[in-house]
Amino acid sequence: MRGALIARRWNSKYDGTVARQTGLRKSAEGQRSRQSSKSSSFVLVLIGILKLLKALLLIAVGIGAIKFLHKDVVSTVVHWTQMLHVDRDNRFVHGMLVRVLRVTPTQLKELSVGTFFYASLFAAEGVGLLLRKRWAEYFTIVTTTGLIPLEIFELARHFTVTKLVVTFVNVLIVWYLVARVRSH
Repeated sequence: MRGALIARRWNSKYDGTVARQTGLRKSAEGQRSRQSSKSSSFVLVLIGILKLLKALLLIAVGIGAIKFLHKDVVSTVVHWTQMLHVDRDNRFVHGMLVRVLRVTPTQLKELSVGTFFYASLFAAEGVGLLLRKRWAEYFTIVTTTGLIPLEIFELARHFTVTKLVVTFVNVLIVWYLVARVRSH
């Protein structure tokens, strides 16, 4: 009987020590998890802000396209080239002017509709990511992955460093979000 009492006391001391060590281990794991969660939340917020900035830029382009609908594009472009003292004979400026001057009202309508559509997608992604919604992570993965082949096509058609950087950033965003979704 005395042996059973000693064994019970020893087991309770052992169980208490194990419980404390397990509690300390769980506490340390929780702290690491919170730190990792903070850094991953920061990246999520950064992606959300990037998506909202893209949406704002596209909204500005769409509004600009609508404003050009009922104006004489030629006189507006000539006015701006004079105001900014741009050399119209420069081959880059001349190429841009030729493209701008060929734009029809139908193309301006299509451009504004397309930019507002993409702006709404980016705004939904950005707001959802800032609110840390799981659906926004999936939505961003699907929409961004869907646009990467178009970006690669454009990159192959006419290479610029800007297109390369945008494509690379979008691939990183998809990679990060896929890894984040898989870990949860």
